[in-house]
Amino acid sequence: MSPESMASDCCTDEVSASELVFRAASMVPAAHYLLACLIVLLVFVYNLLEFHFFRDLLRGFRGDPVVLTFNPNSYIYEGIVAKCRMLRGRYVPTPWLPSPHLQTAFLHFYGRPPNVSYRRQLFCTHDGGTIALDWLLASDVAGDSYYKDKSITQDDTTPIVVVIPGLTSDSDSPYLKHLTYSLAKQGQNIVVSNHRGLAGISITVRAMMMVEVLCANKERERAMIMMESDCFYNAGWTEDIREVVNYLHQKYPKANLFAVGTSVGANILVKYLGEDEGSTPIVGAVSICSPWDLVVCDRFLNRKPIQQFYNRALTIGLKDYAKLHEHVLTRLANWEGIRQSCLVREFDNHATRVVGKFETVDTFYRCCSSVNFIGKVAVPLLCISALDDPLCTREAIPWDECRANVNVVLATTTHGGHLAYFRGLTAQSLWWVEAVREFLNVVQSSPYTHQKKKAPTEGLHLYHEPSIDKGPFLNIKEDGNVATTKKYEAQNDHKEELLDSQINQNTKSEDIEIVNIDQRKNVDAEDVQQIVVSSGQELENKNDDKVIHEVAASLNNSVNKLLLKQQMSIWLLVYISVVRTWPILGSALCIVFRKQVRRILSPPWIGK
Repeated sequence: MSPESMASDCCTDEVSASELVFRAASMVPAAHYLLACLIVLLVFVYNLLEFHFFRDLLRGFRGDPVVLTFNPNSYIYEGIVAKCRMLRGRYVPTPWLPSPHLQTAFLHFYGRPPNVSYRRQLFCTHDGGTIALDWLLASDVAGDSYYKDKSITQDDTTPIVVVIPGLTSDSDSPYLKHLTYSLAKQGQNIVVSNHRGLAGISITVRAMMMVEVLCANKERERAMIMMESDCFYNAGWTEDIREVVNYLHQKYPKANLFAVGTSVGANILVKYLGEDEGSTPIVGAVSICSPWDLVVCDRFLNRKPIQQFYNRALTIGLKDYAKLHEHVLTRLANWEGIRQSCLVREFDNHATRVVGKFETVDTFYRCCSSVNFIGKVAVPLLCISALDDPLCTREAIPWDECRANVNVVLATTTHGGHLAYFRGLTAQSLWWVEAVREFLNVVQSSPYTHQKKKAPTEGLHLYHEPSIDKGPFLNIKEDGNVATTKKYEAQNDHKEELLDSQINQNTKSEDIEIVNIDQRKNVDAEDVQQIVVSSGQELENKNDDKVIHEVAASLNNSVNKLLLKQQMSIWLLVYISVVRTWPILGSALCIVFRKQVRRILSPPWIGK
């Protein structure tokens, strides 16, 4: 056989084989092809949306244990977290929400939040901005109509939980309603500190404030101060939460203050705790789904198609927020760039960076990342993060920093999504809400709460401090924003005059005046208040007036108790005065005159 004929036979065989394959494929029903395409599509979607249904099915829907990261010497774990059943157990996701994206979307669009009715209070910051404080009291969810109108008193000891929402979120967000309702049911008073420009409050507030000022001629005059604020909040803006916490601590000094931050609010909370370290009045805090490192999260949101979708969704929310304050941003930032932004980074470049006066976007991200402050936190802090969080990547979690700080316990779960953590067949509750409720309850009853320190009072106080549901008159604009228009009058005129008189009296006095109590045993309480004890030391700063005032008040209280006893002596009063005024000198005198002091304190009525 010739080579030409052999080649032609091979071509004929090849064509025949191709035709046979084609004919065989054509004999397969079209429904089978559709089924195969559907299977391929399901596998693609299963991996894209990170489903874990079959994994949970093979494991019997037992969930995964909560992994705790803490310092070996951590008293927080031994004394608090070890007593929390939720943190030492497992998180079992809702079976029909076996994906972090499904959980996050279900929370955003549905959420099944409880019915919550807040009481709104408008709080004015030192720069004239207004923050909406939405209160939910324990009495509001008690179920008894008798307690519905109950308000908080200054001497109330009920714990107060300050909640910081996430990016573009406010008190009406479903996850915040879950949190506030659960904590209020536990018997705590909740206040949601909404971000500036959200919850229907205008970003620019012109507050006409009547304040009393001391003029050069030492005569008090009332002055009208026009205050305007162009400040916007961002992921690292801690001034607002600092002012709110100090205000609450001053107004309700007997109530323990807790704080819970969610998402970007968690980043703000941790940054604030790290900045203030041990000087914060917060006694315990919880961070939920914090982004930790904004640079890493920015890279993560631009990595995969599903993350890019979240990136664009977040940008739409930021642009909607910017549209509410277009009249301000047009003047302060690049409005045209804001309008054309498609990514969070582009929005931050045209708006946040410009308003915050940062050189670059990465500079803003690095300065505002809470990972740089977690090591300085001096408050019992619980951090909860999901490893499958579609917005805040696990790559940003500061494992080593949390392990190095004895005050921090990091709890991570395999699943949960972003702020979702639905559990149960009906998905009626959020796992992290129950974990927060249990943690705060244990902290409240434990001896490991952070010792509160009194917030400093800086001269003339310009805060507007309305009681709940007794805020200023509101000017509701057509776009739904609210601005304050009421003139505020100084409410503590008598207290300021009394304080000024004490300061003048203390600075002029150089010697200690001691009134002979033996000759005035029947003196009444009004006469006792006229006893003046002042030190010869000069005031080093303006805060000394507060110290002198507390010393005088404590001395008056001691004198009132001594007047009830018949065996009072002038030497005991002198000793108390010296100890109260100069503690170091008093201790030295106690050592030098040890026998005399023991003889003075020997009467049995001292111990009664």
